Amino acid sequence: MLTRMRHSVRLFTGVAVILVTLFACSSSIVAESNPTKTQPSKLNDSQNHPTQTTKKSQTRWIEIDLSEQQLYGWEGKKLAYYFEISTGKKSTPTPTGKFLIGAKYRYNRMRGSDYDIPDVPYAMYFYKGYAIHGAYWHNKFGIPISHGCVNLRVKDARKLYNWSKLGTLVVVHE
Repeated sequence: MLTRMRHSVRLFTGVAVILVTLFACSSSIVAESNPTKTQPSKLNDSQNHPTQTTKKSQTRWIEIDLSEQQLYGWEGKKLAYYFEISTGKKSTPTPTGKFLIGAKYRYNRMRGSDYDIPDVPYAMYFYKGYAIHGAYWHNKFGIPISHGCVNLRVKDARKLYNWSKLGTLVVVHE
C-alpha cells in the first residue's frame, strides 16, 4: 500500500510539473504573439521628452527619424544602436507620434492590397498594422519605399528585436 501511495504521489508531482511548465510556456507565447491591437501611447507631460530622463534611468526606447531615415536605440540618454532604415513613401507614410511596442513576432506574414510577403523577420508592431521589421526583399535603406512600416536590414532587425521588449517606447518624428 505504501509503495502504491509513493507511486501515486510521484505521478501527481510529475503531472503537476508538466502542467506548470506548459502554462508558463503558453503565457510567454501569448505575450509575444498578441494580436496587433496596439493603440498610440498616451503619455503625460512628464513623459513627453524621453531624452530628459534622469541619469539613473536606463529606460530603453526607440527613436525613428523620418527625415534622416535613421533609427536610434536609446538606453536613457546613451545611444545603444544606430541603424539606417527605409520608411513609408509619400503615398503610404509612416505614422508620427509616440507609441508602444504591442506585439513581437519572430516571423510574420504581411499582406496588403498590392503585396503579400511571407516570413517577414523580427516584426515589432507599434501602431495598428505598422511594424519595425527586417526586410530581405530589398536593399534600398536610406530611401522611403515601404508601405508605412519601418524596414531594417535583417541583421539589424535581429539586434533590435532581441534588445527591445513589449511596451518599449517608439518615438517617430520628421
